[in-house]
Amino acid sequence: MSLESGQLKGKRVVVLGGSRGVGLEIAELASAQGARVLAVARTEHDLDGLARRGMDTLALDATTDAAPKTVFQTGKPDLLVICGGATPRTRPVAELSWSEFSVNWDVDVKMSFLFCQEALLTPLAPGSVVVIISSGAGLGGSPLGGGYSGAKRTQMFLAKYCQAESDRRELGIRFLALVPTRIMPETELGKTAVDGYVRYLGITAEQFLADMGARQSPADVAHAVLNTATKPPAEAGSIFTISPDGVAAVS
Repeated sequence: MSLESGQLKGKRVVVLGGSRGVGLEIAELASAQGARVLAVARTEHDLDGLARRGMDTLALDATTDAAPKTVFQTGKPDLLVICGGATPRTRPVAELSWSEFSVNWDVDVKMSFLFCQEALLTPLAPGSVVVIISSGAGLGGSPLGGGYSGAKRTQMFLAKYCQAESDRRELGIRFLALVPTRIMPETELGKTAVDGYVRYLGITAEQFLADMGARQSPADVAHAVLNTATKPPAEAGSIFTISPDGVAAVS
């Protein structure tokens, strides 16, 4: 059955990076709506709380070449959410080593590439949905994030490329990149970003957040993920921003 019915009850949802931050919000919301959730994270310790609440969990490094097959062997997901990734070093480019600059390419992009490719090759069932959680930094840049912005933009391109390939192969799989537009200080990644810019600009965290204006919350992102997965957006495209104003297609 397609997810387009708007029902998650009994559906299989896999969340990569499901143990914390936005990924945790998505896993908890999907579970509350009756989905059978598999939360994937690097270490068992991070997943203990979810396991105690009855969710399926899997400790796995999602950047390893065998990771997608390992996950899909537990059951093909109706909804695959590719979330999480590396936390970049928040320093000016002149102060970064290449390994620090490229960390989000080696983690975020590689994980997205491997799982999207496997979704096409396995393939997932018609009506399945793959959602990549990107970042507004991929649209506007992030001068203290090294290669983070470019990596997040590439995740958006991957969603478009994979949607085109799904259409060409007539697979019926939908690929989406969802792009929260503002830093979320409630998450570990967001707090790191805020701390870095506060040090760089010489202002307080309160001032930085006030200057940034209204922002979406992790809960807003989780609702947007499940809403766009279960009901195709009216606007065409594979890339959508999430802001306090809602979800909108990126032209």
